[in-house]
Amino acid sequence: MEIGIRVGLGIDVHAFAKNRKLILGGVEIPYIFGLEGHSDADVLLHAICDALLGAATLGDIGKHFPNTDKKYKDISSLVLLKEVNQLLTARNVIIQNIDATLIAEKPKLLPYIELMRKNIAETLKISIDKISIKATTSEKLGFTGREEGIAAFAIALISYLNGKGNG
Repeated sequence: MEIGIRVGLGIDVHAFAKNRKLILGGVEIPYIFGLEGHSDADVLLHAICDALLGAATLGDIGKHFPNTDKKYKDISSLVLLKEVNQLLTARNVIIQNIDATLIAEKPKLLPYIELMRKNIAETLKISIDKISIKATTSEKLGFTGREEGIAAFAIALISYLNGKGNG
């Protein structure tokens, strides 16, 4: 008997870049650098998109929104998340919860986490209590510790309205 519950993991990293806005969870965060990328480089939303797509066995963000396609140049990752949600809805997917962690030495992200949660919940049309976002440092280790960029990890638990995976 198939229960219809699946889990997906998403991981994304982006290097810091000059002359770009820092967007995380759809929130513009004041900082001296933004993130390098084809879209708005929202590392958090990219990890969440990958977690959701993976849970539904729909591939990854690069498959659906390739960085070779000009229509995605500088696009808001909230738009990408909305499109991922449409793919899930078409397959009768229910998002049970998302848990994500941002890894960055700077800037401090705690003041922005509730707004990130709100943006994600509104975009996915789910309750904010299904979204958990945490921020940590890497204790000066690795590329994030050297303040060269930001990493994000996300895990998503989904179920299917009909109890069967349609992925």
